[in-house]
Amino acid sequence: MINNREQRIIDFIKETGECSSKKIFESVGISVSYATLKRILTNLKSNNYLATKGQGKGTKYLLSPVFELIQPIDIENYYKKEIDERQIKENFNFKIITDVLSGYSAFTENELDKLALLQESYKSNIAELSENEYKKELERLAIDLSWKSSQIEGNTYSLLETERLLKEKETAAGKTKEEAIMLLNHKDALDFIIENDDYLNPLTVSKIEDIHSMLTKELAVERNLRKRRVGISGTNYKPLDNEFQILEALRNTCEVVNSKESVFEKALLALVLISYIQPFMDGNKRTARIVSNAILMNYGHCPLSFRTVDSVDYKKAILLFYEQNNISNFKGIFINQFEFAVNTYF
Repeated sequence: MINNREQRIIDFIKETGECSSKKIFESVGISVSYATLKRILTNLKSNNYLATKGQGKGTKYLLSPVFELIQPIDIENYYKKEIDERQIKENFNFKIITDVLSGYSAFTENELDKLALLQESYKSNIAELSENEYKKELERLAIDLSWKSSQIEGNTYSLLETERLLKEKETAAGKTKEEAIMLLNHKDALDFIIENDDYLNPLTVSKIEDIHSMLTKELAVERNLRKRRVGISGTNYKPLDNEFQILEALRNTCEVVNSKESVFEKALLALVLISYIQPFMDGNKRTARIVSNAILMNYGHCPLSFRTVDSVDYKKAILLFYEQNNISNFKGIFINQFEFAVNTYF
């Protein structure tokens, strides 16, 4: 998070434009030594909030091109405004993929360090498990993910009912056939990526379509990329409605994901951008969650179940990306759920 001193510096640069450290020191008035100010500026730069131009005494500080993407936003305050009161980026922004995410990291150094330590714990933990024990834990996570991913989409099965369905093929009383199919499709898709852990490496549009087809099998959902408009409840954001642009956006996403060195960034960007593009008439977020997990597992990383995510919080965080191209809250969910998965299942 950005503390008060850092926020005052950022606000000053936002208002003033690029400026030297001396000008910041003389103008912001945060009662610190010049050496301390320089350390603050270095920290803000290392976390991608600021960028620099020039060298030595001619160095100027300015907001990073990735600042809007990663700046912390108070999500509770944001949603105090009703849907028509919020000033948003209504239309799809290609540049967030081609210019910003392609050239900059969505994670700070500290965030990547934390995730790397958790991954080391995961590797250490699974090294002590027998093959059978590991499979049991993975099955437990798969059940939790099938349940939570479906719940986010409005499925009313409880976790216990989901477990009974997936293990014993016993449907729950008072639930629709479609709800059971949605859950069974999740399990089938997860089983597929567990058995074919390198299937999505590299990520391609056709493979994303394959995962979507598995998730929507026997449901009244159109296959293939959208050819017409789709609306999203709770927001005035308008996804692309041209199939050729949708294809272009998906290809751009695949290129960016494949180009990233960090597995965590690959998984996060697939999770967010497939949802943002909304390439299908339905099943977009489900597809994004499975693709993201497939990427993690392909590289031997711990998958996410999202079990403890509140469905409303998940939707608010993803809508914030749609409306402001800001990833801060959704990134927080990703990090927290990775930590939860490492500590809970393995």
